[in-house]
Amino acid sequence: MKARVHVMLKTGVLDPQGEAVRHALGALGFDGVEAVRQGKVIELDLAETDRAAAEVAVKAMCEKLLANTVIERYEVELV
Repeated sequence: MKARVHVMLKTGVLDPQGEAVRHALGALGFDGVEAVRQGKVIELDLAETDRAAAEVAVKAMCEKLLANTVIERYEVELV
């Protein structure tokens, strides 16, 4: 089973990388971009075959390592 984890900064947390991308897009002539939030996608290949157990395991991974839950939110997608 595969899992895809989307990690993004929480609303209200400053995103300097996103702001740098927004600025660079403007410099390239893409003037209509008002805001950019940058995140990360983590793909995991799991040996687990039970969907519910896989989701529990991946959420535990996120809480312990993959996301800084103080400033980031995450979404787990099992594929």
